[in-house]
Amino acid sequence: MAELLLMGMTHYPLLATTDAEMASLLRTMMKDPAIPAGLADPVNWPLEMRNEWGADEARTSAATHREALLAGFAASRAALEEFNPDVLLVWGDDQYENFREDIIPPYALLAYDDLDAHPWEKFRWPNVWGEPKDQAHHVKGRPDIARWLAEKLLDDGVDVAYAYKPLHHQGIAHAFLNTQLFLDYHRVGFPWPMVCMPINCYGRRVISAKGFFTPFGTTVELDPPSPSPRRLMDVGGAVARHLKQSPWRVAVIASSSWSHAFLTDKTWRLVPDIASDRAHYDALASGNYAYWESTTTAAIEDAGQQELLNWFALVGAARELGLGAPVQHNFIETHCFNSNKVFARWAVAA
Repeated sequence: MAELLLMGMTHYPLLATTDAEMASLLRTMMKDPAIPAGLADPVNWPLEMRNEWGADEARTSAATHREALLAGFAASRAALEEFNPDVLLVWGDDQYENFREDIIPPYALLAYDDLDAHPWEKFRWPNVWGEPKDQAHHVKGRPDIARWLAEKLLDDGVDVAYAYKPLHHQGIAHAFLNTQLFLDYHRVGFPWPMVCMPINCYGRRVISAKGFFTPFGTTVELDPPSPSPRRLMDVGGAVARHLKQSPWRVAVIASSSWSHAFLTDKTWRLVPDIASDRAHYDALASGNYAYWESTTTAAIEDAGQQELLNWFALVGAARELGLGAPVQHNFIETHCFNSNKVFARWAVAA
């Protein structure tokens, strides 16, 4: 019987840039002419948001946000070093990167060999490490474990797709690469291989909005939806069940922030749905997985929580292993930095 470590974290792209740019998505949303002028004026924002925005468009508060995120990654890194896994199984979203118009699998296993990824080639901001545009980061793979898990899942009735090489994106999508970059924020080395399991989180907006957003008022033909939250909990449970029977020590990780402002139309894409995130966090912290089971795809889309689908797989894994509530968890709330972030870790399933 293998030992499993379950963890959740963020891959927030703007952590990779400087404090001066960390609120740049909000600044972009404020310029959308379809947003009522009064709502885009900070004087009309809630007090908490005005305080975070401050007198310098959130540049000062960005340092505080970064500090909180780095504390979460430091705790996650320490847990990984103590557990010393053979491999990381990471759930993340493919945001119109590797999977595009020719194929959108609901979820897939990437049986990749080692590869070099170049995170800054198309990155629109300066990176906080000052690394050059052509900087390569080596990503270790375990294609043997990915193939093994694909066989187990297919035999179990989980019709998972799989791939041996990248399609449109040379390397791995940012959800996975940022997971490695942030867990190695201080560049001390990253010894663990990863098996990436992308989930089609963006669903109706994956092709229509190219995995991001379109301006308000733009008419697009919506895509089919993502897999349902309940289905992803079942898939996560199946993954955990088979990994528990494997010969490997595995760290199972969900990588994403929670509600995204740019996906939350009811807030004019200025702020995330903090109330819905808090409700899911409270249920997570108390081990109330029935609350997660009751969440619908429509509710996910309404709250801009598409990337939270990665965490539904993780919660399904915890439920399958009988782990109950996580032993460590914290909620990092924000109005100005696009998305709330959560870190969580469960006791090792032995």
